[in-house]
Amino acid sequence: MWARNLLFIGVAVLGLSVLSANLLSSSRIVEPPSAAAIIESDHFQQTVAAVDQEFREHLRVLETESAPPADYATIARRLSLALTGTIPSFEELRALKEMPEQQRTQWWVSRLLNDRRSADYLAERFARSYVGTQNGPFIVYRRRRFVTWLGNQLQENRRYDELVRELISDTGLWTDSPAVNFLTVTLDENGDGRPDPIRLAARTSRAFLGMRIDCLQCHDDKLGNVWLGDEDAQRDGEQADFHRLAAFYSEAQSSLLGLKDDDSDYKYQYLNAEEEEVVPPQVPFNGGLLETLPLDEETATRRELLARWVTHPNNKPFARATVNRVWALMFGRPLVEPVDDIPLHGDYPPGLETLADAFVKADYDLKWLIRVIASTEVFQRDSRANFEVTDKHELRWAVFPLTRLRPEQVAGSMIQAASLKTIDSQSHIIVQLTRFGQQNEFIQRYGDMGEDEFDDRGGTVTQRLLLMNGQLTRERTTDNPFMNAAARIATLAPTDEKAVETAYLAVLSRRPSSDELGHFVGHIQGKKGAERQRCLEDLYWVLLNSTEFSWNH
Repeated sequence: MWARNLLFIGVAVLGLSVLSANLLSSSRIVEPPSAAAIIESDHFQQTVAAVDQEFREHLRVLETESAPPADYATIARRLSLALTGTIPSFEELRALKEMPEQQRTQWWVSRLLNDRRSADYLAERFARSYVGTQNGPFIVYRRRRFVTWLGNQLQENRRYDELVRELISDTGLWTDSPAVNFLTVTLDENGDGRPDPIRLAARTSRAFLGMRIDCLQCHDDKLGNVWLGDEDAQRDGEQADFHRLAAFYSEAQSSLLGLKDDDSDYKYQYLNAEEEEVVPPQVPFNGGLLETLPLDEETATRRELLARWVTHPNNKPFARATVNRVWALMFGRPLVEPVDDIPLHGDYPPGLETLADAFVKADYDLKWLIRVIASTEVFQRDSRANFEVTDKHELRWAVFPLTRLRPEQVAGSMIQAASLKTIDSQSHIIVQLTRFGQQNEFIQRYGDMGEDEFDDRGGTVTQRLLLMNGQLTRERTTDNPFMNAAARIATLAPTDEKAVETAYLAVLSRRPSSDELGHFVGHIQGKKGAERQRCLEDLYWVLLNSTEFSWNH
């Protein structure tokens, strides 16, 4: 009996020692690979300087003052939300604090870009523009396989132009050649076994060129909404422009051996026409680039020609569209709104053309582009200022714009906030599976934003109630010392002040103000055991339901 009691006491002491180490010991965050060669290169430095100067001049002309730089923890939070869909862990913030001040942001970017969570999260964000959010035809489409493959490409930092060329032109089975799911998602299983050229033309123009020309599917543009042609010969978009683009996909065919190309023509009956006609493939602008492609037009498939044209270094819409989408992912809103409706010609906002040209020069390196944007003054600005911040300041990028977190960011942040240790691919499989299940269930109840996730939408009463009383909130704030940070803090924090500070860092990625600290310490002071535990659970509930938690800033 005594031996069993001693064993139980020993296990309990060991468990408490482990928990205490998680809260009080130095962080064991793995050092990411150095990015000094990238950051110190002339191209990187010149690009950041040029973008900064454009925004300074932009604000000077508009006579608009700008916010000061944000603190390192705020920048870390917005980067983590943008690249992994969750907030930094308490453990990560402690490690970041130990870094030299001037190295913190780039060290943190390196850590995030080296983290598999980033590749997986960005893959899902990009996949929504490529294939949407629906599961599609099950037999010939595998969305999860597609997103996993895309995550692998991003983790390896494959050239973005090569990746897109594969999406447009690949052949094979949707399981062995996951890129073909870009096409097979449009298949009608009860139809002719061919991907839908019309849907693919719309996807191509929006996702890769940042242009909404799908309104031309049914009729010519009569309202001056779509301008095509070359810069010195601009013209209204015509119905034929859209269908000539769709014709590049006419050869794609699904078979038992997977996707392949034949010699089929594209036929369509135009508005007011008496019968359908064969429509030749033709691009809606920059047609001269086709003649410069390193492909034999006689032997290359139509899709190969289109893929080379879309990603050609002189086809500026491709680089602009990429920059605008990456910018939107990092800020919560794009430089040009909507994210997939950038004018072919005209004046562009500061930074867009410079970043597009620099992205091409950097060999379409997405991680390089992310690093550059993270290094700019506009990204590192605070959302607050010593002047009244209005919508005008946000629209002019004088402050970092406040944006509501997307559902997966809310769920991911709630789950991470309840753990002092980082929840990532190195976490125990049970922890990862629990996170996966809880996050999916929360998003289903909260409401997925779908493809148009950069649209400005207000919160709903149902969403607020879910945050206040939902299952995820209850599970992540109530008594469970092996899962919830509130329980660990209540048990192990050496002082009330330390308990409140740790909770703020874990949930809001900042330390409490003196007023906040005094207020909550007053509630905890003198409490012991279960009563103290409930006080920390209440504190966690309050912070998770604060407006600050649900917004990027």
